[in-house]
Formats: sequence, structure tokens, C-alpha cells
Amino acid sequence: MNDSASLSAPPRRTRGIVLLILAVLGMASAAFVVRRPLMMSAPMCMAGRWHGCFDTFNGVVLMTLVALPLAALVAWVLARRRRAAGITSAWRISVAEVGMVHGTVPFLWLTMMPGGGAGTVPARVSLVPLRDLATMGSLGIAGNLLIFAALGFFAPMRFAALASLPRILALGAGCSVLVETAQYVLRLDRVSSVDDVLVNTAGAVLAALASSRWWRTAAQAPSDRPRPAPAPAG
Repeated sequence: MNDSASLSAPPRRTRGIVLLILAVLGMASAAFVVRRPLMMSAPMCMAGRWHGCFDTFNGVVLMTLVALPLAALVAWVLARRRRAAGITSAWRISVAEVGMVHGTVPFLWLTMMPGGGAGTVPARVSLVPLRDLATMGSLGIAGNLLIFAALGFFAPMRFAALASLPRILALGAGCSVLVETAQYVLRLDRVSSVDDVLVNTAGAVLAALASSRWWRTAAQAPSDRPRPAPAPAG
């Protein structure tokens, strides 16, 4: 059994390295595609100006990419501390925590970004399901799918209580309702739509399905606590 375990370790390590390389190449390709609009916001962001950086899509994307090495460093530090404390699955827990924050906060920032008529135009609500999907367009639907995708991907890996699709669905729907309610209350010149809730929730569930291999395995793993020895018969 020890020989089989030692033989299975290198393929797992190789698979992890390949996935990491593919992720780095994917991010580098995305940065190359959007390099021109990102560079337009770079001077404003480097100067620390709010207008032109943190209130624009390109500026938020640029800051997200710049903060990526810092997020990786935080995950590494957390994993090292947990491994030193003898915590199992230290890397999975640490990466899940950092991934939830780094992958969700920028999309929430973009979603809560006020429009041109914020504070002056009346709040708008659309409660008819599937009516706004046609006006969203493919780009809008893709953006809504990504808002809580990181939350749906990493939350069941971090919290055992969320390791089920119905609970992730409830989590995504609840977070989406809170966002749409905040848009309405703050009068951000955005339409609070039930279709946004549906698409956001679908994105969280699809992301949870993509990571189900890891969180279902962790949920089915035997407990680390020692089991009591059976009492001798007679």
C-alpha cells in the first residue's frame, strides 16, 4: 500500500503543476488581449486617483491583476502557518479563503459602481423573469455569471456546511438579492432585476459543479479523530 501511495503522489504533483502553468498562461493571455485598455487606466491608478481608476472597469481589472501576486503570497503564508500547526488540507483551505475574496470583491465593486444618473434618477426594478435576458447581451450574461463564481467555486471547499449544491444555490441567491437590494436602496442608476439574481445564482452553482471533485472528496474523507477501540467480547 505504501508503494502504491508513493507511485500515485508524483502524477498528482505533476497534474497540479500542469494546472498551475495553464492558469498562468490563461491569465497572461487575458492580460495580453486587454493590455491597451488597461494601460489607459494605468497612469490614473499609479497616481492614486479615484476618477479614471477605481471608478472604471479597466481600472478595477488592472488593480485585480496587480493584486494577484499579493493574493498568492497571502495564500502561501496562510498555508505555511496551517501546516506548521498540523492542520490537514492547509493548502486547500488557504487557497479557498484567498480565492473567495480575490475572485468576488472586484466583481462586487463593478456591480455596485454607480451610473451617470446615480442619486438623481428614480430606482428601477424588474420583477418579470427572463424579460431582461434579451437586453443583457452575451457580455452582460457572462459578467453576471462571474460575479459569484469564485464564491461558488471555493466556498464548499472551505466550509463543510456549504458542501452541497442546494446550499450553494441558496448562498448565491441570497447574496444576489442583497446586491440588487443595495442597488435599489442606494439609487445607483442600475436596474434591480430578478434576471440578475437568476444568472448570478446560476454562475455560483456552475462554479460549484466545476469544483465538486475537490469538495465532495473532502466531505467524504474519513474523520481525523481517532475512533474508540471496540470493547473486547465477553
